[in-house]
Order: sequence, then C-alpha cells, then structure tokens
Amino acid sequence: MATDLGLGGWVFNDSQGVLIEVTGSSSLVNDFVGRLKSTPPPLAVVESVEVEALPLGSGVTASFAILTSETLNESTVLVPSDVRTCTDCLREMRDPANRRYRHPLINCTNCGPRFTIVRGVPYDRANTTMANFAMCADCTSEYRDPSNRRFHAEPICCLACGPRLRFRWVHNGDVVDGDGSAIDAAVKALKSGAIVALKGVGGYQLTVLASNDAAVEMLRQRKQRDEKPLAVQVATVDAARELVELNSAEIALLEGPEAPIVLARRSTGYSKSVSVQIAPGSSDLGIMLPASGVHQMLADAVGDPLVMTSGNLADEPIVFTDGAGFRRIEAIADAVLSHDRAIHRRSDDSVVRSLGATTMVLRRARGFVPNPISLAGLGVEFKDRCVLGVGAELKNTVCMTRGPRAFVSTHLGDLEHVEAFRSFRETIDDLQNFLQVRPSLILHDLHPEYLSSKWAHEQDAPMLAVQHHHAHVASSIAEHGIEGRVLGLAFDGHGYGPDGTLWGGEFLVADLHGYERAGHLRPVPLPGGATAIRDPWRMAVAYLQRAYETTGGDVPSTLSVRRRNESGWDDVTAVSRSALTMQTSSVGRLFDAIAAILGVRDRCTFEGQAAVGLEQLARRGIPNDRLLAIRVANPANSGEGFVLDPSAFVRSLAEAVGDRQPTDSEIESLAYSAHRCIADAAIEVGEIICAQRELVNVVLSGGVFQNVLLTEMVRSGLEAAGRVVFTHQRVPANDGGISLGQVAIGLAHLTRSEAK
Repeated sequence: MATDLGLGGWVFNDSQGVLIEVTGSSSLVNDFVGRLKSTPPPLAVVESVEVEALPLGSGVTASFAILTSETLNESTVLVPSDVRTCTDCLREMRDPANRRYRHPLINCTNCGPRFTIVRGVPYDRANTTMANFAMCADCTSEYRDPSNRRFHAEPICCLACGPRLRFRWVHNGDVVDGDGSAIDAAVKALKSGAIVALKGVGGYQLTVLASNDAAVEMLRQRKQRDEKPLAVQVATVDAARELVELNSAEIALLEGPEAPIVLARRSTGYSKSVSVQIAPGSSDLGIMLPASGVHQMLADAVGDPLVMTSGNLADEPIVFTDGAGFRRIEAIADAVLSHDRAIHRRSDDSVVRSLGATTMVLRRARGFVPNPISLAGLGVEFKDRCVLGVGAELKNTVCMTRGPRAFVSTHLGDLEHVEAFRSFRETIDDLQNFLQVRPSLILHDLHPEYLSSKWAHEQDAPMLAVQHHHAHVASSIAEHGIEGRVLGLAFDGHGYGPDGTLWGGEFLVADLHGYERAGHLRPVPLPGGATAIRDPWRMAVAYLQRAYETTGGDVPSTLSVRRRNESGWDDVTAVSRSALTMQTSSVGRLFDAIAAILGVRDRCTFEGQAAVGLEQLARRGIPNDRLLAIRVANPANSGEGFVLDPSAFVRSLAEAVGDRQPTDSEIESLAYSAHRCIADAAIEVGEIICAQRELVNVVLSGGVFQNVLLTEMVRSGLEAAGRVVFTHQRVPANDGGISLGQVAIGLAHLTRSEAK
C-alpha cells in the first residue's frame, strides 16, 4: 500500500501487533490509513488502528522498508490459523512452466500452514518449524518483494529449498524419495488396496481408496473403528456433488479457508463410487476438499474419492510427531507418505454442517484454532488476569483467556483414553507458553470423577466448580456477546447436577453469575450407568416401565422392543427399580429410548449413534397424529419449575409400533412426529418461562442441539413467539464448547468478587 501511494517509512511486527510509520502528504497518509482499515490483506483481521501524528524527523526516507521484528515481554499479537491452499498456488502447482510445478508443500501469504508450525511469537520464519530450511535465491527474492504474493510468507519454499517428501513401505522399509516420485508411489499403493499414512497439516491421516471394500474394512479393523462414519476427500466440488447433495451454504463451507469436513446428505449415486462401509446405515456423508498441496496432488492423481480419517486408534488424539507415538500409525498403515517439515502442535480436521444459512461446528480444530472469541461487552473485568477452563470429560477442549479474548483449544477427544489425557495436559502447557500467561483461576466441571476436574484439584491455583449445563448456556452467551439474563435450553447426554442426579433436559434462566432451574424433563433411571448409553434398549426399559406404571400396568410382553431383548429385560427392570440407580433428566437418553422402541437401534458402537440414525429417518418422515403430546406440569413448591413428563407420549409410541416391525415409511413418520412432540413441549415451556420472566433472548446448547431437525423446529417455534434465538456457530453445541462457558463464568465470578 505504501509503495503504491509513494509513501516512505517502515513497518515491523512486535509481540503487541504491527507498528507502522509512514511519511508523506496528509492526504496520502489519510488514504493509507483508510485502506489499511477497509482493505487489509485477505487473511488479515484488523481489530483496531491507533493513529498518532509525529513531527517530521531527520530519518525520513523516500522508500518504505520492513524492519526486523521485535519481541516484547508481553505478547498480545495473534497467530493465524492454518489455511487451505489458495487457487493461485493450485494453478502454479499444475502449470508445467512454473517453477513450483508439482510442489506438494506450496504456499503463499494467502494460504498454507500457520498455527501448526509456529513455535512462538512474533509470527516470523525463525519462530516456525521452517527455520531450518534456508531459502534459495529465488524464494528470497520473492520473500523480500512487496509486490510479490509471497512477500513475507513465512513458510515459503520450493522444490529446490523446501522440505522433501518420502514414501516408505512399512513391512520392508523400501523408500522412494523425491516429491513427485513419492506421490506417484503413494498413488500406486492406494490403487493396489494399501492403507497409506499421510502426513497432513496438523498430524497424520489414514487414507485408502474409498471404493475398495476390502481396504475400507481393513482400515476399520486396524483402527478399531467398527461403524462410526469415515470422511471422504474428493478433488473438486463437482466430484463432491456426485456423492452428496449440496446447497450454496454447504459449498461455501467446503470451499472455505478452513477446509473442514462437511456433513451433507448422500446423493442417489453415492454407492456407485464409494464403499457402503464408509458410512454404514447413514444417509449423511462427511465430505472434504484437499487442505494442502499434498492432498490435492493425491486427489488429482488418483482421480477417485479417498477415505481421509485421523491417524490414530479410535478415540485417541491424532498422531502428529515422528517419535514414539508414530509406532501406533505403523501398526495400522501399510505405507507412509511423509515429509521433513515438523508439525509443532496437533490439530485434527474440523467438522461442520449447515444450519440454514449459518454454520454449526461439530468439531473445532484445524482452520478455526487459534482464532479467539472476544468476550468484550459481557460486563466483566479483564485487567491482567487469566482464567483457565478445563472442559468436560468427552469431546474435551480447554480454554484460556488473555485480556478480552478467549482461546479455545483444538478438539482433544475423550479424556478416559490415556493418550487424550496426555494431550490435555500438554495442550494446557502449550497454551500457557504460547499466550505467555498463567491462570489466576481454574474452572472445572461439577462432576467429581471427570479427569479434568481431578487435574484441577491437583493444581496450586484457586479453582471453582461450574455446573455442566450452566457452562453450556454460558458458552452461547460468551460466543454471541449477550448481555443480561437468557433462557437457556441445555439438552444433552448428561451432566452432573447439584442434586446428585444426571441432568440433560434443562430450562435454565441464567446469566454468567448464576442460574435457576426453571424446568426440566422428568427424571427416569439410568439402568447400568454407562452401559445404558451403549445399549439404548435399556433406556426403553426405563421409560416404558415409568409409562405403564403411571397408569397401573406392566410393560406388555408383546412389544417388539421387549421381545428383541427379552433375555435381559427383567434384570434391567429390576436395576431400574433399585434405589441405587442414578436418575437422569437427559433428552439424549429419551432419544435413545425412542430409537430402541422404533427398532432403529438397540445397541450402539459409538456415542450418539442411535440419535443420529433417528434424526436421519425423521428428516424423511411426515407427521403422524397417533402420538400423544408430552405433558407439562408445574408442581407447587417443587423448586424446580416446570416438569415435562413424556410417559403418555412414550406409551403411545410403543403402542403405535406394537408387536410388529413397522415399515420404513412408518418408522420415518413416527421418528418425525417424535421430534415434533419434543420440540412442541420445549417451545411451550420456553414460551411460558420467557413470558413470566420477561425474557427475550433464548440460547440452545448441548449435544442434542447438533440435531438440525430438532434445532430448526425449536428455533422457528420460539422465534414465531417473538423470541430471539441463538444457536452455536463458532464453538460446538456439544461438550467441545464447555470450556468457553467455564472461563466466561470465571471472569464474571472474579468481577463480582472484587466488586464486593
């Protein structure tokens, strides 16, 4: 800009941001400032510009220079997230006349790896894993030329000076070196049915030819991933359209700089080019476009869809180093396609789906992290303090604040796995070092057995327990910058309640300072604890037992769900009646019961499988008037507000099925109507509470609100009643957003404590 306007001066990065001095006429300087604010570079985010007029000094130059960056004691500058390869780089990569023809690690100022290669700030090459690669003369010239697209592109490299690709067979150690040759060898291996481990942007991925049934099945066996859907990578949007139905919002997500996995509905031609083992029993498919030059070269050369899944055993964090953890990849893969540019921090693929015109983030990782969420405007004091939220047990993330910004980590997984818990601890250390802060308060979940809570109790810093569903609601408040009280509908699998039961169908009148339980789903037993989550038919036992006992009867032995599970029915019934069995108000568990009663699924091999299958069926259904509404009561002096009792609804559902196996269209119709009944009850209670408390804003949070059909039903119903409804867009509705809610509550707690 300065060169274009003929201004003199200089610019450099420091740990606080960007410092610029320009000299010239007032009109040109003002033009420069205006352009800086209105048309920054494509990936730049200008949060503020402070302008100060200076007297003309003796060091005025006609040219404009970039000076060496400085490092100060306190860092406030942000490091960008990783960005998919831009169209300009792809064009060069495919041009035989270009010096970067078939360069798999191609990048420029507008694309390439960022956060995954940065070791520290400021974001300069010396602070990245590219520091050991000396630029050749051509790259140096581009790097120093303000008119060049690679001007100060820190990961800049080419075939002459950059990292090198290597292909290696695991079983015999045979090696193929050279970028093009390594790609060719990997393509040949894939076409032969091999499983290839690919070093991606944020870690290793496992890939096979998506049409090869045997290869996909072998990948599932070695990865220990029985039925959970696998993602598929294709070369272009046109290729994606052959597999899934895409609207404009989904295309925008696919082509976005984050390069996420996009969940979309399968097209009719899906099974022709992709194995049925990719997403067994699912009407959706996770689809993605290549995130880097390596991915694009593979996709172009293979010409067919590729499975692209995390390089790990099921539920473990993605492997990103070539050290001891890499042996777990070698136990899965037949061959490895890697390079010698180190990955400094792991980051899995992000997963998103569209919700109307907005985005629903299901897994927030590469491309979205470390983009911060501003907490300004929430009415809390920031000062120099830092708070740390350590999240929940499943789908864990951690979150740390610095000033008015909250930094939510990449998806870390389920902490019950040793490697995930190790990653949890390493990520906290990395955030502290990266942000150069130490927490003055640690926020953890109320559940005493969560490993994140136990870790918090081992630290020296002050800590505060936060109720799980309050954190869900607070995460939406923080994400959208909502002031004042809201009605929060927190529907999920379960979270520990202060009454010792497992909550999960909650109506909370809340702000960051506290909450009131204004309503909830009527609790039922959780027979077998975690076993009931894996076996949805157990929840059918609990709900049917409650439904028939309410009217003085027994669960009919002729019901199809009972007949399928007769061998264990009486035992589970006895467990349900035990005073020692935990009670739960979870909407997620109600969906499990519905899925079992309809014969959708009695047992699950991954979390949420029954509910996901039920939603997919419901999307194809039409209303069925045979189901009774969920009753709403407001018991006097209960202290818990409205109670939604689904007993009559569950009984009507069971009797609509009876002793037979319904047709597909009947199941779809009943599944749709079940969603409608739950949504109508939520709308009814939500509107009553809002009217009584004079509330306008409603937030929908918790893993159940990853269900697009239910979310759209509830949102449209409450909006029709005049409420403003907020859904998650930047952090997951599931437990991946818990840590953000925790830190927002923590800052509010400190603000109020100091005010006293």
